[in-house]
Amino acid sequence: MIEKGKISAFQMGVMMYPTIFATAILSLPSIIAVQAGRDMWLSPIWASTIGFLAVCIAYQLHKLYPKETIVEYSVHLVGRIVGKIMGLMFIFFYMHLNGFIIREYGEFVVGNFFVKTPIIVVIGSMVIVCAFAVRGGVEVLGRCAQIFVPIVIILILLIVFLLSPDLKPIQIYPIMEHGVKPSLMGAVVPSDWFSEFIVISFLLPYLTDREKGMKWGMISVFAVMLTMVLSNMTALFLFGINTVGFRYPVMVAARYISLANFLEHLESIVMAIWIVGAFVKISVFYYVIVLGTAQWLKLTDYRPIVWPVGFLLVLFSVWVAPNVQEMTRVVGTSIPFYLLSMQVAVPTLLLFIAFIQKKFRKKGRAKG
Repeated sequence: MIEKGKISAFQMGVMMYPTIFATAILSLPSIIAVQAGRDMWLSPIWASTIGFLAVCIAYQLHKLYPKETIVEYSVHLVGRIVGKIMGLMFIFFYMHLNGFIIREYGEFVVGNFFVKTPIIVVIGSMVIVCAFAVRGGVEVLGRCAQIFVPIVIILILLIVFLLSPDLKPIQIYPIMEHGVKPSLMGAVVPSDWFSEFIVISFLLPYLTDREKGMKWGMISVFAVMLTMVLSNMTALFLFGINTVGFRYPVMVAARYISLANFLEHLESIVMAIWIVGAFVKISVFYYVIVLGTAQWLKLTDYRPIVWPVGFLLVLFSVWVAPNVQEMTRVVGTSIPFYLLSMQVAVPTLLLFIAFIQKKFRKKGRAKG
């Protein structure tokens, strides 16, 4: 295998937590509120089924090909030519998706904090930092996640605690006023984030305790779901149905915090959550792209291509959308079908083919 490092199933679960939730914490409540209204807190619960499904698919494929990633075993399942095309599709898909994530990170930081700083500087500096982490390998990424994720969780809980005097739980009523349909419609966009759990197919071969991969994948899905429900409830209890009017409800909520005219303007906490979470998320996708590319090209080491891929990621982040308004429109319209097709439909097809092949092999052996 190209990657010599190893991580535990627990580290994989910890890595996946910010990989899914990092970019959702700021804008997701307002996006869901457009469709779900007061039932916005229910939408992540329905959407989490996609996350559980993605983990099951990735783990079942891993059991059939325990030492290979999805880029490698695609060739065994659908043939060399089609498999190579499919592997290239995954690489470009994650290149495009990570470019989108990097651009989203840059737009938030520049739009809310460094308004006079060129966005290319913010994007470039993050990619450079992530490149050093990716060159360190999967073990470095696992340890970074172990250090940063507890900090992120503590900061999220701190914001909710400080906002608690201003929260009005009565805003949740009436529950399902218009039936279950609005909350199901609101689940479409968060299902995109949950579909990203298919990324564990690139991490499962490098676990020291592979038998626990399924367990910690499911725990990570559940943790992300709870965090999304918490952030949506916080926005709902604070703003009610007016949540739809804010691009970054959590950022606005942080500005509400005021204790004794001393503890105020805690936007820096939100920025810390965003930067730390974005660092882990960008690094994980960056690693997946580099590893997948090296496997696709049959290289002996992925490290020589880390910097060229980083340069391409910066270009993709600039190219992916002309402005933040267009990015928001894409997230609410075409992105759901784009992500679900590549991260759920295609792996499901591969799993179906794998089961058919396995069945025919058993029949062949029985006849023999």
